[in-house]
Amino acid sequence: QVQVAESGGGLVQPGGSLTLSCAASGSIFSIHDMGWYRQAPGKQRELVAIITSTHMTNYADAVKGRFASIRDNDKNTVLLQMYALKPEDTAVYYCYAHLSPGRLEPFRTYWGQGTQVTVSS
Repeated sequence: QVQVAESGGGLVQPGGSLTLSCAASGSIFSIHDMGWYRQAPGKQRELVAIITSTHMTNYADAVKGRFASIRDNDKNTVLLQMYALKPEDTAVYYCYAHLSPGRLEPFRTYWGQGTQVTVSS
């Protein structure tokens, strides 16, 4: 069984920094992409960052230059380092991993439960 779990959310003042962590665990054969989405109240879930198994990254325009994602393939973990946070970054942040749980198993996307990030003074 595969689990994806995030941690590190919380309350931070505008201009502050926060780092989210995500770990995929359980029966894992191979992981392609890992990344982050977020969903603000009343809005659709949106992509924040993608990081491939070769550490190539892609970021949403709204976070480019402020967010950075780092991946450890040995530990099946990914970090989302967030700087210069703005009130509009307030959302529930979800981690995902696109992986195969077995050599003959198809790849599918597994999601974490989400962690709340609130940017407010």
